[in-house]
Amino acid sequence: MNTKHLILLLSVMMLVGMAACGSKTDPSAAGEEQEQSTTDSMGRPASFENDDAMLDYIEKVHFNYMWDGAEPVSGLARERIHLDGSYPENDQDVVTIGGSGFGVAGLLAAIERKYITREAGVERLNKIVDYLARADRFHGVWPHWLNGPTGKVKPFGKKDNGGDLVESSFLMQTLLCVRQYFKDGNETEKALAGKIDQLWKEMEFDWYTRGGQDVIYWHWSPDYQWEMNFPLEGYNECLIVYVLAAASPTHSVPASAYHNGWARSGGIKSDAKPHGYALELKHNGAEATGGPLFWAHYSWIGLDPRGLSDQYADYWNVVRNHALSNYAYCVANPKNYKGYGAKCWGLTASYSIDGYSAHCPGNDLGVITPTAALSSMPYTPDESMAALKYFWSKGGWIWGKYGFYDAFSEQQNWTLPRYLAIDQCTIAPMIENYRSGLLWRLFMSCPEVQQGLEKLGFTIKKQ
Repeated sequence: MNTKHLILLLSVMMLVGMAACGSKTDPSAAGEEQEQSTTDSMGRPASFENDDAMLDYIEKVHFNYMWDGAEPVSGLARERIHLDGSYPENDQDVVTIGGSGFGVAGLLAAIERKYITREAGVERLNKIVDYLARADRFHGVWPHWLNGPTGKVKPFGKKDNGGDLVESSFLMQTLLCVRQYFKDGNETEKALAGKIDQLWKEMEFDWYTRGGQDVIYWHWSPDYQWEMNFPLEGYNECLIVYVLAAASPTHSVPASAYHNGWARSGGIKSDAKPHGYALELKHNGAEATGGPLFWAHYSWIGLDPRGLSDQYADYWNVVRNHALSNYAYCVANPKNYKGYGAKCWGLTASYSIDGYSAHCPGNDLGVITPTAALSSMPYTPDESMAALKYFWSKGGWIWGKYGFYDAFSEQQNWTLPRYLAIDQCTIAPMIENYRSGLLWRLFMSCPEVQQGLEKLGFTIKKQ
């Protein structure tokens, strides 16, 4: 063997030896590298194959507020979950009726997407419905809050210790979706649908007209009667109340209450066009610029705005233009808040730097609430997706066990590791409506709902 061949052979042996050494130590290193490439420091995926995969993950995490985060006795959504363990009002066991309604919609999305099994979902829904049947009700209507372990009313305010028809309507909207989803299932599922139907028929919408007035009232208390004195008039989050009241097979309300009360005998119509987007309806207390974005979410978890219109408005325009005008305001950023822009937008009611506030263009405190953009996904998919990716990029600063924290302010470098059910629980169902229209399809399949809409003068243009 000449010198040239010897050098070549030694070189090859060295390379083989290096590879062999590497093979003994690299598997763990490779594993660490692989783990780092698939998850970030919070255990979240480091990347997604596509936007649909990202939405799947976001739905699953946010639905979990109603699954792992539920109050154990009732199965309902806790009013608030504070990961920092601080509950100044000692209200960690309080459950919310409206927020639970949104959570129920999330449960259906989770069953449909197979995040949980159908059997586990039915078991949880039976727990919820059985609890609701024995919990405090006032003429068939639940209060705003319940004490979770006992099912007794937890006053929302001194005189607000009775029935809350708005919150109860948010809940019944999604319970009817559950009824439709399971009505043709097995015997257990049919029984669940039957129990929901009974709760539906026991809601006395007519009682809440306060003796047959041409308007529906929000509250009634066994101790304070009608002293809350809150008639549902003009546009806000409460349209679903009139739809269900007209649709009720047992305690319906005449169409005149909708036209003379809610629609203010036609006075509900508006010419306002913030940032060029026609609101079509007068937003109570925010006629020029539009109210908080939850007005485009709560009544629309089940009620499908696509092609829906009446003599007052085209409701797809109502919700879409509301979201677009809110987006355009944040892009314009007239107060020059740090962070605001095309990728960081969304003003709605949430926690704020000093407590709680109904953020909107007319009450802009520099606080962004993720649910505002995320729950608007059906109306503003591109703008909402951009916001989602921006929020995601903020990492652990605004992210915890149940997804994005309730609110944050880059201007004040402020956030809290806290959640509110009414914000967190709309995210999964509204993203699901964007992806598949599931809740919209189920709610609109109720024959009573179709009859109620027709009674009120709504028309539906087929998509």
